[in-house]
Amino acid sequence: MPYTPRELLDGLRAYEGGKLVSADEALALVQDGDTVASSGFVGIGFAETLAVALERRFLASGHPRDLTLVYAAGQGDGGERGLNHLGHEGLVAKVIGGHWGLVPKLQRLAVDGRIQAWNLPQGVISHLYRDIAAHRPAHLTRVGLGTFVDPRHGGGKLNERTQDELVRLIELDGQEALLYKTFPIQVALIRATTADLDGNLTLEREALTLETLSLAMAVHNSGGIVIAQVQQLAERGSLPPREVKVPGVLVDCVVLAESAEQHPQTFATPYSAAYAGALRVPLTQLSPMPPGPRKVIARRAALELRTGELVNLGIGMPEGVAAVAAEERVIDLITLSTEPGVIGGIPAGGLNFGAAVNTQAVIDQPYQFDLYDGGGLDLAVLGLAQCDAEGNVNVSKFGRRLAGAGGFINISQAAKRLVFAGQFGGEGLKKFVREVEHRTFSGRHAAARGQAVLYVTERCVLRLSPEGLVLAELAPGLDLERDVLAQMDFRPLLPREPLPMDAALFDPGAMGLRERLLQRPLSERLRFDAQHGVLFLDFSHLRLRTQAELLALQAAVEAELSAIGTPVDGVVNYEQFELAPEWAEAYTAWVAELARTRYRRITRYGHSAFLRAQLVPGLALRGLEGDWEGDADAALRRVKARRDA
Repeated sequence: MPYTPRELLDGLRAYEGGKLVSADEALALVQDGDTVASSGFVGIGFAETLAVALERRFLASGHPRDLTLVYAAGQGDGGERGLNHLGHEGLVAKVIGGHWGLVPKLQRLAVDGRIQAWNLPQGVISHLYRDIAAHRPAHLTRVGLGTFVDPRHGGGKLNERTQDELVRLIELDGQEALLYKTFPIQVALIRATTADLDGNLTLEREALTLETLSLAMAVHNSGGIVIAQVQQLAERGSLPPREVKVPGVLVDCVVLAESAEQHPQTFATPYSAAYAGALRVPLTQLSPMPPGPRKVIARRAALELRTGELVNLGIGMPEGVAAVAAEERVIDLITLSTEPGVIGGIPAGGLNFGAAVNTQAVIDQPYQFDLYDGGGLDLAVLGLAQCDAEGNVNVSKFGRRLAGAGGFINISQAAKRLVFAGQFGGEGLKKFVREVEHRTFSGRHAAARGQAVLYVTERCVLRLSPEGLVLAELAPGLDLERDVLAQMDFRPLLPREPLPMDAALFDPGAMGLRERLLQRPLSERLRFDAQHGVLFLDFSHLRLRTQAELLALQAAVEAELSAIGTPVDGVVNYEQFELAPEWAEAYTAWVAELARTRYRRITRYGHSAFLRAQLVPGLALRGLEGDWEGDADAALRRVKARRDA
């Protein structure tokens, strides 16, 4: 009777080496038909030695066979490395992947119908690992509605051979949602920097922590085997407990990388202290973008930045926004992020994508998608490969070319504001088509949510409306009909005359973005809705440091109220509002006086410390109950309810 993987594993451990085994010994534990999950993002955190050993075993013996492969992010270099080692017919029978563009060998198997293949959102797969660990029956989310992942549009299946339904459409309290089924995973291939002989893992030289812990928990709780590739070994009990990312109780096998080339920090960089967070680099070392269409697009997208906001930048064209932000000296005014877990700093590009320099924090990928999915992103800038009249966008599939969605679906559906950035034509692909081939983003769903969406090219800027795309801006010197409309398969909605794109976008010098972000006039922060008698005051990200700044604000608000002439309802946005402590008492007294004399009712919203800790309690001491909501939607509902009462 053959040994089971667990018996083989127990035999391997029966010597003083603890959990340390060779790559071939570890991969001998993988059985025909197993479900194998791999961690990594492009080349970051990918266990190359383990993938090479698994390929080596299959080519030599024909086993293991018919594996189900699961991975969240793209793990490859577009050629031979990463999961391309597993792109052999017979080795894999099913693949559930988040991104396919960097694994052409697996991609061909899927496109040719030689394997069953699914493309699910990257964030969903990373969340599935946690749900599998907790033995939940499914992952419930709205992510994917209206896209090719929605069962009404294919359920994420990539060819006719793929029949199993992994995604179900349900209704919950009158709203649609998607259920993604969980499943046991028998083998995890993960990576760390250091392991002790008990299998405790630290990731000090890695650029990301990814889903390493969640995947190890999922496989351990599935009764499977967790195999960890590491760069170096430590004595038992010598690793600082707070630096241990994966406890040894979850790890079955530790494998030393067979060479430095099989444990690079990224597929483009052997090691960078800056990517590991051990060094901060001067921004003067970063080269500015050369002039051209890509820079025009990146600059126009950068005009959508707002101080204090959390921003996601996608791969490719959107990477230019980080370069523009550095060149224009606004990195300190915003917080850039990428989906595998980077918060702050400047994201890297190309095969370094996912890494970043000068970060504020690096968190696990599943938690980053919690932040994203829950509406934590203020702005996302993503690629624009193909777009139709409804505002639908395709970045995932073009004929036999299968890129996959990656984190695109999570990010595009959840960001408060969204910019799609891409060249108007060229790149071997017609940009504006009558109907996209694959729906990675649903314009109709976005319009129904009231999401603000722009489509930015070097020739024009379009805006999503409930009726479809509106051509809002035109590059100077272009003929609208000849240079734009004639190159589109549909005719967008046209205002009487599109606005010209900002001339500074095309100038060789800096466009003064820092000054634009810091000098927003107070007059732009006040808007009166005469029809409903509501004055909207946008104090978001406003910083009042001096008495002169406070007096200027008071003068602007009082002038607006005097011009209106009658008491009004007020709605004030205090999101990330900052006030010097020495002026808090004067400000609160002024607000109280306005509440008594100039407003019928006033509703405030936001999450600033000043609002919660000073203004609301200060008004209460003056006998005024300050209505305070967490966000704009709740504040507007309160105002509407009062008006309708």
